[in-house]
Amino acid sequence: MWDRERRRRRRIIIGSITGIILLLAAVYFGMVLYFNSHFFFRTKINGWKVGGMNLENAEKKVGDGVEDYLLTVFDRNGEKHHIYGSDIACEYVPDGSVEKLLEAQNPFQWMTAIFKPETGQVPVTMKYQEELISGAVANMDCFQEENIIEPENAEIKLGEDGYYIEPEEMGTHMIFENVLAKVKEAVSAGDAEVTLTDEDYINPEITQTSSLVTDVIERIEKYENAEITYEIKDYEEKLEKEKIRGFIQVGDDFSVSLKEDEIEKYVQNLASTYNTYADVRSFQTSSGDTVEIGGGDYGWIVNKPKEAEQIKADLEAGKPVSREPVYSQRPFVEGKDDIGNTYIEIDYTKQHLWYYENGSLVTETDVVTGNISQNNGSPDGVFKIVYKESPAVLKGEDYESDVTYFMPFAYNVGIHDASWRNGKFGGEIYKHSGSHGCINAPLEVATILYERVKVGTPVVAFYREEVELSAENAKISNAFSYVDPEKKDEEQQINE
Repeated sequence: MWDRERRRRRRIIIGSITGIILLLAAVYFGMVLYFNSHFFFRTKINGWKVGGMNLENAEKKVGDGVEDYLLTVFDRNGEKHHIYGSDIACEYVPDGSVEKLLEAQNPFQWMTAIFKPETGQVPVTMKYQEELISGAVANMDCFQEENIIEPENAEIKLGEDGYYIEPEEMGTHMIFENVLAKVKEAVSAGDAEVTLTDEDYINPEITQTSSLVTDVIERIEKYENAEITYEIKDYEEKLEKEKIRGFIQVGDDFSVSLKEDEIEKYVQNLASTYNTYADVRSFQTSSGDTVEIGGGDYGWIVNKPKEAEQIKADLEAGKPVSREPVYSQRPFVEGKDDIGNTYIEIDYTKQHLWYYENGSLVTETDVVTGNISQNNGSPDGVFKIVYKESPAVLKGEDYESDVTYFMPFAYNVGIHDASWRNGKFGGEIYKHSGSHGCINAPLEVATILYERVKVGTPVVAFYREEVELSAENAKISNAFSYVDPEKKDEEQQINE
């Protein structure tokens, strides 16, 4: 009896347990079947709760945010611009991503998902109205005319400290077609933001790193580095980079050239400063006084065309140089006192000649010079011995004279012996019986001069009284006291 009761209870317990197990199994597999087409409870997609939803409802839920869709467009300067979904009639278009999440879900793990919620992210792919999205992009602030800054190329400019590169201005002018394409792509993908790059802008054609620009700066620097230090005794003259900058011309097409007119101006100033040709000089005479004498053809002469060409060549070479100016004529000695202490002095008024060598008197003599009364006055000025000839024949329109020594210094006027003077020199002979312009000297002095005087030796010849020379030799030799007869006549007529 007791055993029968115990067996009955056991059957009841076993049956109950079996029933519970079968019930649980039915529930479990029922839920497996359910989650085969539904998302696990507590599942979120893109932050939206889609637990227990089937594919259709989950996709609707994911698309619920489309009406609040906002695309942020970042320009290359980091500024924000916006496209609103409501302005372009956005609609969510499932792309199968939600379905893939559901298919990837293992329904047999639905119980685990209760304690460990599932999350997922899918693109919110959308469609829009073509005409509306074009208008929305066109209405962005960056496409409004007042906000558009056109790009500007880099430039070469000259400032206080020299040439420099003015960087390009990138500007803000966007290419509408490029921006529209990127916005469409972002909207279609459901992206929240898109960043524009340089390819979406109209950019400067020439930047500060363009070889066109850097090559110009390199060439300018090359010119500026070619400073010229002039070797001129007793003077300091240097063509420095600040001055060189004034020679440089940069074209709108980034061509670099030298301003020849500016170089010529500099050379003209160089010549005006250092040319001593025909300069009026203060000369201390052998008599102890000082006379002012100019004219003649002695002194430094800068060869302006060749000096200009040499400057251009030096600049093109691009390296500092130290050199003399290019001269077309050099004096006997260098320095401020280019007459020096070796020279011939002729005082026409006193009819006397002196020859000094290294500051010491070598010889002196009375002379006879050009006949003033016959308009043959000897040319005055600072000259140089042009050449020496022995013997020589002096020829004129109405004379021919043989001399032993001839040393011309002013055109065809020179120092020579004059045997026909019979030893009579000096005094006032020149006023009534002077030469045709040459300096007549005793043979013994002419001999000394011929033997010791070098070609190029300065000859300082002067009158102490005011004279007017109008002979052809005075004109050609640039005599200090030369007066043009024609101009003199014109002046007299005007005064009358």
